[in-house]
Amino acid sequence: MVRNNFIIAIDGFSSCGKSTLAKALAKELNFVFVDSGAMYRAVTLYFLRNSIDISNRDAVNKALKEIKIDLIPLSNSIQIMLNSEDVSAEIRQMEVSSQVSEVSTIKEVRTAMVAQQKELGERRDIVMDGRDIGTTVFPDADLKIFMTASPEVRAQRRLEELLAKGEQVVLDEIKENLAHRDHIDSTREESPLRQAEDAIVLDNSNLTPEEQLKFVLNQVKIIRGK
Repeated sequence: MVRNNFIIAIDGFSSCGKSTLAKALAKELNFVFVDSGAMYRAVTLYFLRNSIDISNRDAVNKALKEIKIDLIPLSNSIQIMLNSEDVSAEIRQMEVSSQVSEVSTIKEVRTAMVAQQKELGERRDIVMDGRDIGTTVFPDADLKIFMTASPEVRAQRRLEELLAKGEQVVLDEIKENLAHRDHIDSTREESPLRQAEDAIVLDNSNLTPEEQLKFVLNQVKIIRGK
């Protein structure tokens, strides 16, 4: 089936600025931004709130049937709705961050979220960021970007983000959390984090958000000019 819409897939490690770049791209190109990571965070939050044992597949499947996630575009951000409740801020807390990678390894969770993500990209021009967008969700995406940055830079960015939200965290705790998530994301059996063969690597350790945006917009221009 021939698609008439344009899809940009952005994958990469935690705290590389994937969502920041994706949102800026969507705004510049008038595309729909889909934060797939937020969807997994919302599922994780639901599991935590309801004390779901993630090793119990029956409990997981039952819980998934009770979860409805909506992504509502705002002028400068996106609102994450979990069963009609705005959880945009709560899903970014460390309690969720420490559990989301393990929840994301669960086959049933990934199947449910990938189905929703594919549906979101059926007819609209979208920018979607995550871990497996260019390899599993949209292997035929028009443009695939794989983002990375040094562990030190990523940890510092995450620290500043959490401190700005009033959370009391320390740098070593964040470094440990990121290393743990990297390991789980890269070694999980179901849709592991990996660079698609046709993805363009963007190491933004020393790049400003403006420079990153300019780089990817140029890639879009090249593709559209073909």
